[in-house]
This record gives sequence, structure tokens and C-alpha cells, in this order.
Amino acid sequence: MQSKPLQGRVALVTGGSRGAGRGIALELAQAGAYVYITGRSSTASMDEPSAGPGTLEEVLEEIERYGGAGASIRCDHTRDKETEAALARIDAEQGRLDILVNNVWGGNALPIENKPFWEQPVRHWDNMFDSGVRAQVMTNYYAIPLMRRTEGGGLIIHTTFWDRDRYVGNFYYDLAKNALVRMAYGLSRELRADGIAVIPLSPGWMRTELVLDSMQSDERHWQEVEALKDSESTAYIGRAVAALAADPGVIDKSGLPQQVGKLAAEYGFTDTDGRLVPVFELPE
Repeated sequence: MQSKPLQGRVALVTGGSRGAGRGIALELAQAGAYVYITGRSSTASMDEPSAGPGTLEEVLEEIERYGGAGASIRCDHTRDKETEAALARIDAEQGRLDILVNNVWGGNALPIENKPFWEQPVRHWDNMFDSGVRAQVMTNYYAIPLMRRTEGGGLIIHTTFWDRDRYVGNFYYDLAKNALVRMAYGLSRELRADGIAVIPLSPGWMRTELVLDSMQSDERHWQEVEALKDSESTAYIGRAVAALAADPGVIDKSGLPQQVGKLAAEYGFTDTDGRLVPVFELPE
């Protein structure tokens, strides 16, 4: 019988319809957690520009197909009332929240180019800060009171990118991703007494749906693409989150940036193809 170390836990994964969010939601559910997934890409709203590829309903069907349990909530996290309503529903239905994965991100609406700041469109700010950083701030704002009432501590994850404070090459992207790292640090200080760990988590070169589409490939044929040979599936970060959530000593990592490749070596998990994918490192 497969181990269910997160049985009885309740999780929320924002931006859960695709990419890292989908991978995290599936792995948490397989580990036994009841998983709520939120996002804008719902079957009921496929006429919106934000929808596709992938919907919340499709991910929920996949969770249930593998014997997991959860629910989907159509939520635009840039609208505070919708975020508040989503957390109120979780409170009403479960009365607890053990794991929060802040994964909602609107920063890829424009190409992320390595050009000087003054040559970049200012709209990057709206995409990365309003639809990314602020959306995660407000999710924390409505989720933390519920998490503080939940017995046994908890875990908040911010998916971000971090490589030993190296500059990532795009001013807005670098600023936004480091804001998420700093947000996790500040919250880790404020929530330590409650036993809630807050961790900024950095994946490597992920094969998201958008990446695969840009390479004219899919999850069955990615090994045929040379540029993807060092990539990792979205399940890899999902396994990192599940391992952190099951670790009784996770509070010792609170506030400290973590990289998926290092956690794989520490906790002993591999990617879906059996590889221990090393940490992705930026060039000097």
C-alpha cells in the first residue's frame, strides 16, 4: 500500500490548473492531503484570455483518478473578494488549512527578455507584482488566520526562483522573485511561534505546458529535444513540497530559500523518469 504521510491534512494550491501548481497539487493528493486548487482556468470560463491550456476541472479529475481527493475553486487572485471567498469556503468546509502553496503568477504574460530595464515594457510591473507578488500577499492575508487556528503548525510555500542571490537577467523578474523570497523570510519570523514554516522554493528548468509547447514537444517526447535534456517535470517540485510537508522538522528550514534539486538529494526522491535532477544554476 502506498504511504499516505499527509492523510488528514488540508492543502490549498493557488494557480493549480497547470505548470508547477498542477504538479504540486497531484503530488500532495497522492501523499494523502485533501487538496483545493484555485485559478482562473475553469471549464466555465474558457472564453477568457487567461484560460488554457489546462483547467482546474481537468486537474481535479486527475487527482480523483489516482485515488486522491480535493476540490476546485474558480478564483482570480488579483480580486481580493474572490480570494477572501475561497478561503472562507475552505474554512466552512474543513475548518482548517495545513498547507498553503502560493503559486499564482501572472508574470509570463509578456516575453521575459534579457534587455536593460529602460528597454523593457513597464507593464511587466502589473503582470509580476499585481498578478504575482500582491496576489500572493493577499492569499496569505486571508489564509494565515485559518492556519493559525489549525492545530499542529503548518507550512506555507512560495514558488519562486533563487540561485544564491545571482541576478537572473531581467530586472522585473529578478525584483519580483526576490520579493517572494523576502516575503517568506518576513512571514517566517512572524509565524515561528505558531509553528508555521514559510519557505521560498525554487525549481529548476521545468517542463511546463508552455515550455513544451514552445519546443513543439510534449511530456512523451521531450527527451528527443536537446534543449530539454536537463529539464525536470512539474512533479519534481510537487515531490519536494510533499516531502517538506511530511517533515516534522520542517520549521528548521523556515525562511531559508530551498532548491528542489537539493531537497531531492536530502529527502531521497527522484523525478518521474528516475533521475536525481541537479540544481539548476545560473551562469557566473
